[in-house]
Amino acid sequence: MSDASNIAKNVIQKIPAGIGGVVLLIIVVVGVMTSWFTVDPEEQAVVLRLGKIHGEIREMGFNTKLPFGIEQEYKVPVLRQLKEEFGFRTVSSNSRSQYQYGGNYDAESLMLTGDLNVADVEWVTQFTITDPKKYLFKYRVHDRRPQHNEAIMAFRDMNEAVMRQVVGDHTITEVLTSGRTLIQRKVIEKLQAMCKDYELGVRVDQVILQDINPPERVKPYFNKVNQAEQERDTLIERARAQYNQVIEPLEGEAEKSVATAKGFKERRINEAKGDAAAFNSLFAEYQRAPEITRKRIYLETMETVLNKAGRKIILDEDVSGILPLLNLNQEGTR
Repeated sequence: MSDASNIAKNVIQKIPAGIGGVVLLIIVVVGVMTSWFTVDPEEQAVVLRLGKIHGEIREMGFNTKLPFGIEQEYKVPVLRQLKEEFGFRTVSSNSRSQYQYGGNYDAESLMLTGDLNVADVEWVTQFTITDPKKYLFKYRVHDRRPQHNEAIMAFRDMNEAVMRQVVGDHTITEVLTSGRTLIQRKVIEKLQAMCKDYELGVRVDQVILQDINPPERVKPYFNKVNQAEQERDTLIERARAQYNQVIEPLEGEAEKSVATAKGFKERRINEAKGDAAAFNSLFAEYQRAPEITRKRIYLETMETVLNKAGRKIILDEDVSGILPLLNLNQEGTR
């Protein structure tokens, strides 16, 4: 800045007096003042020479250019995170921010969900400019001059298109409750891919869903539907609790009966197998020694029978006159 001023002073001192000198002085001053510009730390600048991009992107600090509009600079805040609001606008941002709703903003936020319900979706998209040349010159509609607003309008149109597509893939319940995080992630992915395809020169940093509500005209009816669904869920849970109280004990008794029957079945099968094995073993012994085995079976059988018969009296068939000795009357009174 000081160098340019010194040059201007030196030139002015050499200018002759008179009208021609004044004109020349004006031309020199304008030339000097239009031959330099500064770029802030968070900005980058693109220079056009006669309407075409000239040179590399200019960084922060003092920069020179050809005067009299031959070269013109366009500055872009590449290190600042920008944002676009949908469904509302911030009127003032301070300790108590104020917002404006309704009007033309409703057209941005009213969307149709996958289950054919209408939702009022308000969101904010935060982005950063990554390529100033693409951002400035990719979208030009009316003339050849770069228009910041045209890139922003294209970016806003992409936002609305992607958000409507993603919301249309979800039900109204998902949009209002559990699906918010998933919707935000899908919108970021699809929007970034679209910006890359269209070479918009921006990077999508974040998509934040603000308020999501049914339209004001249908909100009372929507609340009634929600209340009815909650009552339905309550009745279903209550019926399930009663079902568990009645059915679970019966199922327990049934399982117990089945287990008992299976145990009885296994016991009878095992007993039958044991009896069959004992019989087969006895039959094998009988085949080897029939007389001895027959006597052993007889003795074992008599032992079992006599143990259950109580008192036993064994008489020789040749003995007589022993009845008084047996005390049968006393035996009979027991």
